[in-house]
Amino acid sequence: MRRSVLLTGAALALTSALALAQGAPESLLPPGFNEPASAPPPAAKARPAPRPQASAAAPTSTASSAASPSATATSTPVVQALPGETIPGGSTAAGIADPTGEGTLKRLPSLEELARMTPEDFQDLLGLKPDFDMPNGARRAMTQVGVIDTSEGGLDGAVLAGQNGRLVRLAIAANRGDMVSRWGHILLRRALASRLDAPRGMNPQEFLALRVGLLLRMGEVEAARAVLQDMDAGNYTPDVVGVALDVYGANGDFTGACPMLATQGSLRDDAPWNVAKQICSAFRGNGAAALAQLERYRYRGTMSRIDLLLAEKYAGAAGRSRKAVTIEWDGVDDMTPWRYGLANAVGLNPPEALMKNAGPRFAPLTALAPMVGLTRRAAAADGAAATGVLSSAAMVDLYGQLYAEPDVTGEWSDRAEKLRDAYVLDDPAGRLSAIRSLWDGVKDAPNDYSRKVLTAYAAARLPASEQMVDSAGPLIASMLAAGLDANAMRWANVVNAGSQGWGMLVCAAPNRSDEVSSGDISSFVDGDDSDGKHRSGLLVAGLAGLGRIGSGTAGSYSSSLGLNLGSATRWSRTIDDAARQNDVVTVALLAGLGMQGTQWSQMTPRYLYHIVSALRTVGLDAEARMIAAEAVARA
Repeated sequence: MRRSVLLTGAALALTSALALAQGAPESLLPPGFNEPASAPPPAAKARPAPRPQASAAAPTSTASSAASPSATATSTPVVQALPGETIPGGSTAAGIADPTGEGTLKRLPSLEELARMTPEDFQDLLGLKPDFDMPNGARRAMTQVGVIDTSEGGLDGAVLAGQNGRLVRLAIAANRGDMVSRWGHILLRRALASRLDAPRGMNPQEFLALRVGLLLRMGEVEAARAVLQDMDAGNYTPDVVGVALDVYGANGDFTGACPMLATQGSLRDDAPWNVAKQICSAFRGNGAAALAQLERYRYRGTMSRIDLLLAEKYAGAAGRSRKAVTIEWDGVDDMTPWRYGLANAVGLNPPEALMKNAGPRFAPLTALAPMVGLTRRAAAADGAAATGVLSSAAMVDLYGQLYAEPDVTGEWSDRAEKLRDAYVLDDPAGRLSAIRSLWDGVKDAPNDYSRKVLTAYAAARLPASEQMVDSAGPLIASMLAAGLDANAMRWANVVNAGSQGWGMLVCAAPNRSDEVSSGDISSFVDGDDSDGKHRSGLLVAGLAGLGRIGSGTAGSYSSSLGLNLGSATRWSRTIDDAARQNDVVTVALLAGLGMQGTQWSQMTPRYLYHIVSALRTVGLDAEARMIAAEAVARA
């Protein structure tokens, strides 16, 4: 009883003390104010050793053991020793570091260095810089790199594994990206974007860099980025990063390069690479330091002034920077993909005179850029559709946006209305008139063919009638530009034998087994008004490659027209060998190499014959037919 009373009194005393402590006034001053200076610590005195206790008297409960004075260890100062110093217990500071080496300072930086460090620099100092941007379970294999599987229309990439790497390297690296054939461009893009194994003697990274570089030269910036991103950034080599920044720059997607810069930032050390690092640093939250570094680059002349001003404007969008960046194009004489991508990304239109001097190479970039205005994209689409970058469906979609946008007026609004009329008018003659109005007024060949790409599906809706026979040739060319061969064949009984429309149909006809009449070919030759009968030569070459005329007929016309179909070159022997080996990817690459040029007058009948024949041999019959028909349409 007495013990319980004593315990109750002790509890009441403790409760009163706590209540008094809680009721005491709390100082509002920061720590350190109105506090007396601490007295120097007294000299340490020898502490007597704890009295030994019998083991039988030791408490059995864990709580009692923790509260027992006899179990309390001697305290040590909570001070982290510098590297190499001895700490209590005999170990050194280096001995308590992470055994993996992560989180350990490589060196002790100065205060000035710490002030200038970015988060990435600090991670590198601590040894925490990641090698991969993907977890182990999500990393992808280095085989079959690409975006189009065979089930999705891609080419068989396994056959390339046994091919000579030197041949593949030459076929890709020597291609400048400009091709005379729209269908040849489409085929080459399909081959480069397929899931492919690297050829013999070439590592996957080099093969990827070659493919991405050619896609970029072709203007296929979106396909180039997709193929590039199918390989983990942690596997990139100098070959890959050498072209990767150009891909992201052409897309205006500079932040897309940030994972690569985080894991492979040491693989390059040049001005664009370092500027891109600062852009990524700004978008990671270190905007002030990044903008200051970009400004230092500008004062040092690391890059041209206009490029760094555009980079500052882009990086400034990442934070709350109130700094205004004025872009002035005075003194800028040329346009680069990096410069153009930055201008598009920040919403600026480069001067028209500057773009005119740059030529047509930026048209695909503009047509594919989602941040560019509709009228600028539509103007660039005329060139992009003719080369094969844009499909007919993409062109119709673009013009649909022009029609639906109330702010678009003038000629672009009128063209969008005409395209709508080409689809919805009840009278076929009215629809044909709307189609022809879209063709009229275009004088240069690429844009003229681009308008035929635009009207392909509208042309396919027209009835095949004798009243429209005068327009049959352009209508057939328009349908075949989008691969609508079944619709085009409805005109076979309308067109006259030996006409241009007839020539396209005999090339495009699927599953034709009978040979083409030599008399009809002679009629075509007689009516050909192209320079040097070039169109007739391409027709004969296409029919010979498709196997639709006999060797005797082909030899006769080859001799009379001077086509030299029977002669061979090193390139023709190589593509023929690849076709015999059924190497569909190498055939496509070599076909792209043989179709380089900007106009069909640069395409020889001999090369067309070998291309069409090789494509048909490896099973690409549809592509062979469309290329042969396009040659007749555009020569």
